[in-house]
Amino acid sequence: MENHHLLIQPFLDFLKFEKRYSQHTLISYQNDLTGFFDFVVTQFGETPLSQITHTFIRSWLASLKDEGLSAKSINRKISSLKSFFKYQVKVGEVKQTPMAKVVAPKSEKRLPNFVADKDIQTLFEYVEFPDTWKGQTERLLLQLFYQTGMRLSEAIQLKETSINFSNSTLKVLGKGNKERVIPIQPELKKEVQLYLDKKKTEFSETLSDTLLVSEKGKPLQPRSVYTSVKNYLSLVTTIQKRSPHVLRHTFATHLMNNGADLNAVKELLGHSSLAATQVYTHNTIEKLKNIYKKAHPKA
Repeated sequence: MENHHLLIQPFLDFLKFEKRYSQHTLISYQNDLTGFFDFVVTQFGETPLSQITHTFIRSWLASLKDEGLSAKSINRKISSLKSFFKYQVKVGEVKQTPMAKVVAPKSEKRLPNFVADKDIQTLFEYVEFPDTWKGQTERLLLQLFYQTGMRLSEAIQLKETSINFSNSTLKVLGKGNKERVIPIQPELKKEVQLYLDKKKTEFSETLSDTLLVSEKGKPLQPRSVYTSVKNYLSLVTTIQKRSPHVLRHTFATHLMNNGADLNAVKELLGHSSLAATQVYTHNTIEKLKNIYKKAHPKA
């Protein structure tokens, strides 16, 4: 295996420049592939790419399973290898992909965690947000996550110009640089307007056109957003996961539970395929079962 770096790098460049994948995604691909090739070298010695068969891959996956890796993590590694070999076929390095005979382990279908309606209500009606710039920013952030379902990276990148006040929408830059437009409620629009007005008085010169800024006037850091969300959600809910993504799930679940169309939810979330959105129908079915149990004489 001529130095695996030489094999992996062109593929990473392809993902970065052609597919426009984020730095975060590129790092996980790189880690997955480096892990695989290190395993091949230690177990089987130097092996040309064309001689790697599904047996190599299966024994790698078996070793990961023995290390206690979850089905979800193993599936991610399988999908990294699939993309990698598909690319190698495309550029003519290998004739066919060894991935055809590799079966993904069934992952335990975990329903997305979401925050109950009453807890969300408590959060926005009763929780005290400090009367500081940070407190105001955190409150608006939480409202944006819950009312638009946007991702952490999307919220941090929102520009002042992303908000269209005349038609009550905001424009979000999603994965793979795809734009989508999300309608916003009058109440949220008012909150954004108030925040912008305060921002003008708080920071004499506008430091950046990023909508949400720290007390230093700088764009927010993912780590600090994560911590804020976790802290506030801890005050109102006992669910294990308390992240921006949980508020995204909550947004979607509340829509589905109130009868929203699956395709509409898909558009709002910016999912590229319906499969990703369909997990929310499970929540709806669970809810229907409960209603049935409580309300039907034959239940």
